[in-house]
Amino acid sequence: MVFSGLWIRLGLGALGLAFLSGCATQGEPAQRVASPVLTQRPGGLHFSAQDKAQWEAVTLPGKLRTAFKLEKRQQREALSAQAEASASMLRQRLQVPADQLGRLQFAWQIDNLLAGADMGERDSEDSPVRVILAFEGDRSRFSAKNAMLSDLTEALTGEPLPYATLMYVWCNRRPVDTVIVNPRTDRVRKWVVDSGPAHIRQWRQHNRDVRADFEKAFGEAPGALVGVAIMTDSDNTRGHVRAWYGDIRLD
Repeated sequence: MVFSGLWIRLGLGALGLAFLSGCATQGEPAQRVASPVLTQRPGGLHFSAQDKAQWEAVTLPGKLRTAFKLEKRQQREALSAQAEASASMLRQRLQVPADQLGRLQFAWQIDNLLAGADMGERDSEDSPVRVILAFEGDRSRFSAKNAMLSDLTEALTGEPLPYATLMYVWCNRRPVDTVIVNPRTDRVRKWVVDSGPAHIRQWRQHNRDVRADFEKAFGEAPGALVGVAIMTDSDNTRGHVRAWYGDIRLD
């Protein structure tokens, strides 16, 4: 399957509660932007930057919007993201049963790192690129804290906290294959697939075993995949970053 899209995170005065919901801010209609199309093809869902469709763009309360647009980058069709002390995203809802999860392939490129960003700190956890997967599961297993967060998310947006969210990220300093637990909820785990400045301004291609990564990150088998997202954010560090996303495929 191949996708492009962005899942959403809920802004409760901070970006650390990332991707907790699939709704726009109360009272604010979801914005639409040109973005790659998600189509069903033999072998899975296909995400190609050469196709255009209308996707939901979700803004966060009190946050400037990251600018997304289709363009060519080094002869490759891509979805560009430019963040100026901003945070917002596009999103795509899915319903992929756990037994159909396969390998996730995606490509991205960044123009620069964000000075001072630290994916493990709640006040500086910006990332130039993220590919995010949201999963369903048994919420009765939530801790009291996560149950409260889920109830609060549902009260504010009409949807509960996803059971689990796995993000693939580019980190300033942590080694590749580090799994970072989100400082606000352990139902969000960030997997470092690129680190440091060595490969900036280069296309980076990744091929991940979704089930194996989820099991390592959360210590349990995944449920159904219910959302895929991309996000570029710099609101915590108040910085500037430019990034590009290529095709994303789940086989």
